[in-house]
Amino acid sequence: MKTIKKQIMLRMACVAFVLLSSITYAQNTESKLESTTVREGFIIEFVVGGGVISVEDCEGIQTFDKSQGSFIFPDLKLGYMLNDKLAITAAMPGAIYEFQDNDRHFGSFIPSVQYWVKDRWWIHGGIGLAIDAPALYDIKDDVNDDWNFGCAVMASTGYEIYKKKNFALNLQSNLVLGRAKLDGDAHRDAVTFNIGLGFSWL
Repeated sequence: MKTIKKQIMLRMACVAFVLLSSITYAQNTESKLESTTVREGFIIEFVVGGGVISVEDCEGIQTFDKSQGSFIFPDLKLGYMLNDKLAITAAMPGAIYEFQDNDRHFGSFIPSVQYWVKDRWWIHGGIGLAIDAPALYDIKDDVNDDWNFGCAVMASTGYEIYKKKNFALNLQSNLVLGRAKLDGDAHRDAVTFNIGLGFSWL
């Protein structure tokens, strides 16, 4: 049964995602006067920023009632341009969260596609592997050393606020839904919503 806080968090994430998409789509014709970036070859991007994460354990240890602020660790993206608008990518979004007084990282490795709807506005999404693991700085033997895997889906959008030659600086939002399997047929679900600044070379 969904809690009120979970519903509010999901609605806020959806509204923010739609607003960012709408704002970037509603660009005026002045953008046509700007020089178009030539996109070809490989893409490398890292993102810095923050957001919220909500984690629920099926055993009731932690529920979606408690959302946490998080920071990007950073997110990484590698890819290759198929043409000047479409790229295949491997994205690695994630967020740090607290679980039983330990810091953990809920991340993912997601094969995905990125498409430039306009010269500066892109959308990005895919499905892949969810990874629930201890934060690298907080690994403790027999306490916080378990690694769990599952499935995750991702959707993101971004707008390039600065471009020069093969470099672009973008403002982006990212929504990830994931489930990791635990021992004993248990599972852990996570929802993350991040806003960040992306540094891209393409």
